[in-house]
Amino acid sequence: MQLVQALRLGEIPRLALVGSGGKTTALFKLAGELSARSKPQHCTVLVSASTHLAVDQVQFGDHYYCATSPEQIEDICSRLPTGVVLFTGSQAEPERVAGLDFPALLALKRIADDRGLPLLIEADGSRQKPLKAPADHEPVIPPWIEQVVVVAGLSGLGKPLGQAWVHRPERFAELTGLQVGETVTPEALMGELTHPAGGLKGIPPGARRLALLNQADSEALQGMALGMAALLLRAYQAVVVAALAPEESSSGEPETSVLAVHEGVAGIILAAGAASRMGVPKQLLLWRGEPFVRHVGRAALQAGLHPVVLVSGAESEAVRQAVQDMPIQVVQNNAWQFGQSTSVRAGLQALPADTGAAVFLLADQPLVSVELLRSLVALHARELHPIVAPLMDGQRANPVLFDRQTFPDLLRLSGDTGGRALFSRYQPGWLTWHDRSVMVDIDTPQDYERFIENDRSEIGDHP
Repeated sequence: MQLVQALRLGEIPRLALVGSGGKTTALFKLAGELSARSKPQHCTVLVSASTHLAVDQVQFGDHYYCATSPEQIEDICSRLPTGVVLFTGSQAEPERVAGLDFPALLALKRIADDRGLPLLIEADGSRQKPLKAPADHEPVIPPWIEQVVVVAGLSGLGKPLGQAWVHRPERFAELTGLQVGETVTPEALMGELTHPAGGLKGIPPGARRLALLNQADSEALQGMALGMAALLLRAYQAVVVAALAPEESSSGEPETSVLAVHEGVAGIILAAGAASRMGVPKQLLLWRGEPFVRHVGRAALQAGLHPVVLVSGAESEAVRQAVQDMPIQVVQNNAWQFGQSTSVRAGLQALPADTGAAVFLLADQPLVSVELLRSLVALHARELHPIVAPLMDGQRANPVLFDRQTFPDLLRLSGDTGGRALFSRYQPGWLTWHDRSVMVDIDTPQDYERFIENDRSEIGDHP
């Protein structure tokens, strides 16, 4: 998976990177991937910095220009080459070049807008340390930036809080409560990344916030990153875990080591039907003393799906009461008689705009397991398939996860059609599963009787 895909960048992003632990590497990898999109001829990608850049890093662009005024930038851009084009200010110190000031950056943006070109900006410095805390004067993020990637190097975890591993350790200590010399823990790093004066500092209102946990080059660090992701998603729209290797040039196309993309994954429980074949609402049938829909809702919550949206229609009040003490959002579908597509649409329209994917669960499948739901989410995080579904003995089963890229097509469905209509349009990712409970189908009173009898024979009678 490329970094561009992991961060869900559009064709002409306006993006800034801040933080430490591979920020410049990420900057030029993104630029190279964006440039290579227009094969066979590479397109132009504009790259710059609003603060200092190391002299030895200017070589990573395909073309490099020094400019100190908007007029110089406009003159240079009158004959722009293709590839990754880097602009900086003049050399400020023996080992660093200055960034562009806001007027020069604004001129670069106008050119990018006029020509439909990507624009990427490095917006602070870290002295090439894995971790950092921002100074009072940084980051320098222009207000028109639409996405901000906050980078942190996981190689700093487990190390002492000091100059060797952390840029501005005293400031890092203030933000996290650690003492200089103490071990940097995942909890401390999360504290810095989610602090308004730390990782979240200076991000323009409305800009998409993404955390990039880099240098996850061991199983131990990858495990720590997984543990951090759920909490970081409270402050960021996505958390990308990677082990990016620096490249000598952006002109090549090496495989980018993106290990996982964690985003908010919702659960949508479809519980609107009248179950005419059953004669009674299936979602309210009892199993082990509770309605089916309650079992499904509990599994979704325990799997970490958020939010969990329940779409009701027929018997809406009874369905609502069945989950009234659970943190589940109930949405009424007044058009449920017109088919499953209306419930799919009602569920999607209730989700937050930054939802990364949604798992559609059926209210008449109470045997859905937490393990299965978590496995669907984990496979999606690793490979970002547009659709992820269980495969049991070569047969597709439910529930199914749909990535946000499929949402527009799901919203256009009509009649009694569900997400199965999209399997011919997108390449699914298949999760091989060996628990036959995913194939249980309860449509008639006889099916229900067999289900209860089988359950009693396996684990004993339940009140």
